Amino acid sequence: METRNQNSFFIGDWQVSVPENRLGRGDDVEHLEPKAMEVLAYLASRQGEVVSREDLERVVWRGAVVGYDAVTGTVIKLRKALGDDPRQPRFIATIPKRGYQLIAPVSVTGAGGGSASPPPASSPVAADLPARGKPHSGTPRARRWAVPLALAAGLIALVLGLWTSGPQPPEPGPSTVSSAGSIPAIPSVVVLPFRNHSQDPRHQDLADGMTEDVITDLSRSSGLLVLASNTSFAYRDSQASPEEVGKELGVDFVLQGSIRPVGDTLRVNTQLVDTKTGFNRWAERYDRKLEDLFAVQDEMTHALVTALAIELTDLEKERLARRATANIRAYDFFLEGQRLSREQLKEANRQAQDAYRNAIEVDPAYGRAYGALAYTLAVDFRRGWSETPAETIDRALELARNGVALDDSIPQTYWSLGYVHLMRQEFEQAEDAVARAIEIAPNYADGYGLLALLSNNLGKSEQAIELIIKGMQLNPFHTWDYPYNLGRAYYTLGRLDEAIAALEEAHQRSPTAIPVIIHLAASYAAAGRQTDAEWLVEEMQILNPDETLAHIEMTIPVADPEIKRALLDDLRAAGMK
Repeated sequence: METRNQNSFFIGDWQVSVPENRLGRGDDVEHLEPKAMEVLAYLASRQGEVVSREDLERVVWRGAVVGYDAVTGTVIKLRKALGDDPRQPRFIATIPKRGYQLIAPVSVTGAGGGSASPPPASSPVAADLPARGKPHSGTPRARRWAVPLALAAGLIALVLGLWTSGPQPPEPGPSTVSSAGSIPAIPSVVVLPFRNHSQDPRHQDLADGMTEDVITDLSRSSGLLVLASNTSFAYRDSQASPEEVGKELGVDFVLQGSIRPVGDTLRVNTQLVDTKTGFNRWAERYDRKLEDLFAVQDEMTHALVTALAIELTDLEKERLARRATANIRAYDFFLEGQRLSREQLKEANRQAQDAYRNAIEVDPAYGRAYGALAYTLAVDFRRGWSETPAETIDRALELARNGVALDDSIPQTYWSLGYVHLMRQEFEQAEDAVARAIEIAPNYADGYGLLALLSNNLGKSEQAIELIIKGMQLNPFHTWDYPYNLGRAYYTLGRLDEAIAALEEAHQRSPTAIPVIIHLAASYAAAGRQTDAEWLVEEMQILNPDETLAHIEMTIPVADPEIKRALLDDLRAAGMK
C-alpha cells in the first residue's frame, strides 16, 4: 500500500488527515489536537475492538502518569469533532469498565470500502498489537477488518512513532528545567513503584500506598534529595535498569521493592541500588503478618537512613517515629480514597469522600484522612459541584484543622489546610500552612507547587516561576499543574508566547482541567488568537456548564483586583458569558 494512503483514511464519511490533524466531510472541517489524533488513529487501527484506558495510556501517552481525565477529555473532544452522541454513538462507544470501541467503519477508499489481508506475523507492529477482542454486544456490529492491518501498522508507525520500554522525561523548554539546575549536592534517590507480585489486583493499592509512604518518610530528611511520587510512578511498567534510571533522572540511588501477600502474611523484598556501580547498597526481605505492615515500613525507612549515612535532626527523628495510622482497615479505605480522588471527576470525588469517611470511622485519630477529605470538599467548592458551597468550604476548613491537630508530623495535612485556606481566599494563612509542610518535608514537590499557585494568586509572578522550577527539579515527571502554574505566571507578566507554550503542555497532560482551559483561553484572546480562544470556551462549557464568568469571579482565589479584572476581560473577549 502506498504511503500516502497511510496518511489519509476514512472513518465513516469523515476523511482523516493524520499529518494535518484534520477531519473533513464535505464543507465541514474539524482540527484536532495532536493527542486526540493519536487516540483516533490508534482506535482506527483496532476498529471494532474494545481498547482499554490502560492500553491508550501505554501507547498514546507512552506510559507517562496521567490522570483519569486525560483519556476521558480526549474522547470528549473526538466525539465533539465527529458530531457523535455518547448516549447513541455512531463512532465511539464507551464500554463500561472496559474501555472504548470505534464502531464506525474504517476504510482507505471512503464509504467504508476496501479490505485486505492482515500483515504477516513477523510484522513488528502486528507483533506489538494486543490480541483482538470481540465487539461489545450492546453496540452496533460495525463491519470489521475494513481497514487493512497494513494500514494500521502504517498509522501507528506514523502517528505514534517508536517508543522505548521506559518513560522519557520532558525536553527542557518553557515549562521544564534541566537536571543541571541548582539541586543541592546531597545524596539523591528515587523510590520506584513497589511491584505487586500477587494475582489479586486489589493489592495494587497496597503496593502503591507503600511506595508513597516510603517517599513521604524519606522526604522528611533535609540531608537527602527524594524525587516526587509522580516521577516514581512514571516508571511503573518500565524495564529500565537502575543504572538507566539513574542516568535518566540524575539520581545516586534507586530503591526497588515488591510485595507478595500470601494469606494473612506479607512478604516484602527491597533493595537500594547504587546507580553508578549497579551494586546493592542495602537489601532486605520481610515476612510479617499483614497487620504488621506499618512496622515493616518503619524498619525499612530506618534501615535506608542508616545505609545512606544520613544524619537526622532530633525533630526529624521524632517525626519519623510517628505513623499516620496503625489500623490496616483504615489504611485500605484511605488508599481507595486516594485512587478515586486522583480521577478529578465529580462522581469519583464523591466516592473518595465516602472512602475517607470510612477510614475516619474506623480510626477517628487518622489525621491524614481528615486532610484528604477536606481537600475533596474544597474541590467540590471550586468546581461548583456543591449545592451548598458556603457550608462545604466551612466544613473543609474544620476537617483540615482537625487533620493538623491530629497529625502535624506529615506535610500532607498542612498542604490540605493550605489548599482550603487558598480556596477561602485566606492567603496569609494558606502561605503559613504550606510553608510548614515544606519545613516538615524539604523535598515535598507538591508543597512548592502549591506555594507557586499562591504566589500566582497574589500577583507574585516571578516568585511563582522560581518556586515551580524548584518543584520541577524534585518532580521531573510532573503533573499538569506544574506547567499550568508556570503558564499563569507568564500570562500575568504579559509573556504570552511562553504562557501559551506552557499552558498548552498542561492542557495536553490534562484536557479536562478547568483552570488550565481558563488561562489558556485568556492567553489566546490576549494574543489575538480569537478562534482558538472561542474553541476552548466552547469546550469548557461542554465539560462544565456551571463554569461562568460569575462563578469564576466568585471562586477563583486571586487577591489582586487588577489581575482578576484583566483575566475576566480576556475571558469575556474569548466569548465567555
